[in-house]
Amino acid sequence: MGRLVALANILIYALRTVDEQTLKNIKPGAAVRVYEKIKEGDKTRISKFEGVVLARKHGSEPGAAFTVRATVASEGVEKIYPLHSPRIERVEIISSPGKVSRAKLYYLRRLSKKEMRQKLDV
Repeated sequence: MGRLVALANILIYALRTVDEQTLKNIKPGAAVRVYEKIKEGDKTRISKFEGVVLARKHGSEPGAAFTVRATVASEGVEKIYPLHSPRIERVEIISSPGKVSRAKLYYLRRLSKKEMRQKLDV
């Protein structure tokens, strides 16, 4: 069983689509733009999702993920992206957070966009 886990880890790191520098900069409070591949029938297109990182879970191990929140048409939308997913084309860091005092920024869910900017010093 241990060998299978080790082999799975090697495969996931070999197929990584996000570079090491970007992985370090995906932090709670950072504004990011995620380009993901979407397959519709036999065609593939790239869709952008831009928002604030609320949380990052499980470091950089194979099951790691990060949560991005954006406001679309006056409605809050959250997407959870696996960090090593082949569906992620690339991740752009738009701005790094100022000083964030928590690892999980779930309290931002109840704030307006203006209040969120003020809290994060963006």
